[in-house]
Amino acid sequence: EIQKGRNLAERTIAIGDIHGCSAALRALLDIIDPGQDDVIVTLGDYVDRGDDSRGVIDQLIRLGDKCQHVPLIGNHEVMMVAALESDDLEQRDFWLHCGGQETLASYGGAIEGIPSEHIDFIKRCRRYYEISTHAFVHANYAANLPLRDQSDDDLLWRHLAELPPPHVSQKRFVVGHTPQADGEILDLGHVVCIDTFCYGSGWLTALDVSGNGSWQADRGGHLRFRPED
Repeated sequence: EIQKGRNLAERTIAIGDIHGCSAALRALLDIIDPGQDDVIVTLGDYVDRGDDSRGVIDQLIRLGDKCQHVPLIGNHEVMMVAALESDDLEQRDFWLHCGGQETLASYGGAIEGIPSEHIDFIKRCRRYYEISTHAFVHANYAANLPLRDQSDDDLLWRHLAELPPPHVSQKRFVVGHTPQADGEILDLGHVVCIDTFCYGSGWLTALDVSGNGSWQADRGGHLRFRPED
């Protein structure tokens, strides 16, 4: 049996790319059972590709009532907001082609069905977050620049095919964005990727950066726990 995690105080837990997989997110949050002393960092890409982006955003908005929730923005949120706020039909078509069609369907098929509360939540998302030992970004980083000076291209769009060296801060980076088709965490030491391809055939990963292992849930909400090696 997978045990709930509330007995561990003051945890910092990162959750990878959710992509509309609301059942997986619900299962993870239930098993993590976050309390007021816990920090949950979600790494962006909450919307698109999966079938319930609306349900994901609903859960994330409520998460702040249970714990210290730090939502980061991903490139799919950037595409979504740009499509909603621009008159440029090419931008809208680009978003729809990249998974926006599924997102729009979760809101009833019309842009007018997206609550302003959901758009406001996305606009409040941060570009990065850091603690004394770890840094959290959606995609990648420039190794020689402090986080405040990083470009959106690096933080939101650049895949790990361009693998960075250790950051000048010597912090361990936790990232998403580069999907791991085998559903396994990619641990390269100085950088850890937890986009484990939930919307495909993989898992949604929640990684306790204190070294207490990780929880994973698939699209149907089935769970597995991975102890720290």
